Amino acid sequence: MTSTIDTTSSDLANTLRRLYFVRFAFAIVWAVLMFASQSRLGPVGIALLVVYPLFDVGAAIVDSRSSRATRGLYVNIAISSLAAIALAFAGPSGVPTVLRVWGAWAVTSGLVQLIVGLGRRKLGGQWPMILSGGLSVLAGASFIAGASAANPTLTNIAGYAVLGGVFFLVSAIRLGRAAR
Repeated sequence: MTSTIDTTSSDLANTLRRLYFVRFAFAIVWAVLMFASQSRLGPVGIALLVVYPLFDVGAAIVDSRSSRATRGLYVNIAISSLAAIALAFAGPSGVPTVLRVWGAWAVTSGLVQLIVGLGRRKLGGQWPMILSGGLSVLAGASFIAGASAANPTLTNIAGYAVLGGVFFLVSAIRLGRAAR
């Protein structure tokens, strides 16, 4: 019985490790594209904003299929799906509206990430995910507050993606120990 649990934990750690490396790469590429678009809310900028939470949906689906810890992940799928739809509608309304939607998504998905990470901490490699979830809540609040600034900008969203990607990279590296 113990070897089955260890194999299952090892398989999950390997799956999450690969997923986290992919999420890191996506976050970096996305941030570069966002910077290259100069964070404008034209068709490319809005598409980039919508793609980010949709990628989160896909990653949560992969995670839920491999881990069977689906409650929090299903919540994340729903939240990120709603965020993608809301961002598609918020884009034409301007930067303040986008920041409010992105901020609300960052707060709620950060809470879910925090809860899922806490539940998985025995697996190993989850402290970066726990920290990332907590920081996402704070960053989301700052995006919402920043929407009221005199000249709000989307530049911080790209930085948020980079930082989140770094947390995924660190977690993937730490999960290497659990996978062995």
